[in-house]
Amino acid sequence: MMPGAEAVVRDMARDNAPARRWLSIVGIGEDGLDGLSPRARALIEQAEVVFGGARHLTLAGEAITGVARAFPAEARAWPSPFEDGVREVLALAGADVCVLASGDPFLYGVGTVLARHVPATEMEVVPAASAFSLAAARLGWALNDTTLLSAHGRAVAGIRRHLHHRRRLLVLTSDADGPAAVAALLAAAGFGGSTLTVLEALGGARERVRTMPAEGFALDDVHPLNLVGIEVIAGAGARAVPLTPGLPDDWYENDGQLTKRSIRAVTLAALAPRRGELLWDIGAGAGSIGIEWMLADPSLAAIAIEERGERASRVTRNALALGTPGLRVVEGRAPEALEGLPAPDAIFVGGGASEEGVLAAALAALKPGGRIVVNAVTLETEAVLLARHAALGGELARLSVAQASPVAGMTGWRPAMPVTQWSWVKPIERMP
Repeated sequence: MMPGAEAVVRDMARDNAPARRWLSIVGIGEDGLDGLSPRARALIEQAEVVFGGARHLTLAGEAITGVARAFPAEARAWPSPFEDGVREVLALAGADVCVLASGDPFLYGVGTVLARHVPATEMEVVPAASAFSLAAARLGWALNDTTLLSAHGRAVAGIRRHLHHRRRLLVLTSDADGPAAVAALLAAAGFGGSTLTVLEALGGARERVRTMPAEGFALDDVHPLNLVGIEVIAGAGARAVPLTPGLPDDWYENDGQLTKRSIRAVTLAALAPRRGELLWDIGAGAGSIGIEWMLADPSLAAIAIEERGERASRVTRNALALGTPGLRVVEGRAPEALEGLPAPDAIFVGGGASEEGVLAAALAALKPGGRIVVNAVTLETEAVLLARHAALGGELARLSVAQASPVAGMTGWRPAMPVTQWSWVKPIERMP
């Protein structure tokens, strides 16, 4: 071997060595240590620091401080706010750290959050059966044909979009009041005949399963650790939120400032939502574009920018009523209100496009490859769009819709105001 070659080989071996798995994440159920595999228990017993909720630390107590250990671990209850716990875990990188989680850490669990900061090569994860899996087993439901939702730390209104006749839902709740809140939502939306099954403390000695209709729901003494199985039944007046854009206009509380149904459907098609994207809805009015953008896929986000306070409040109410409680509403006048907002993948301008600076600010903020759609009903705004089309290109369309209406005892066409629509994709700058 040539001089120095041995050192080079040692360096290469060190560089190619797998990353040390300093972080373990162990799923634990209500049956505690009895339900853990030998490997899961060993990870707890070898850890220097064990994080978990108070319930988790109690369930795993013997493995944290018991005689089987060479030394007792430091048990740390997960702090509030949640992000503080993440910072504490990351600060211990390199030590033997174990985080306890309920069931499957990667199904609405802490594992998903930690994986944003810790490479998979530095973690060992041993999941337990999730609450969803246990509930499906108790109910005899096919998990692949059941919609899995979480209302834990989230608005219950998010369930609204999933209420379709004969659909089955499993919903994690935050506390003992969660099942009653779910039942009230269903009853108010016309789905009071739906069957609710409350499954409490699954997998443990305190497990309990109870069923009753959403209408008149009256279960008491509900365990705070629960989820709800819903077999959705639509009543005569129920409004199931459709899977396509263009909700009926009268589903929106509005003062007339509303992109009408047919135009709205065409506008959403032009905006072309794609998974994980963010929309700015400038001049939101009733919020219909942002709401229906978010209804296209749960991964989508939207910010509604509205100058008038009463309209901004109305947007929030519409978002809650139609199942998109995550819609962010910014009350303010564009372009000033756009400052500091996260960069959008798509922009809709339904009002104010002819005002100085609004369109320029929107175009500047749009991500490369992003789409902008602007609707105009006035000659002044149409002139702005004609100029932009001449300068930048894109697509220009004139949309006209007429509705059949009574005319002197007969029926005739009553046209709505025509809409000029400009849509444009921002070029992606490529390196030479």
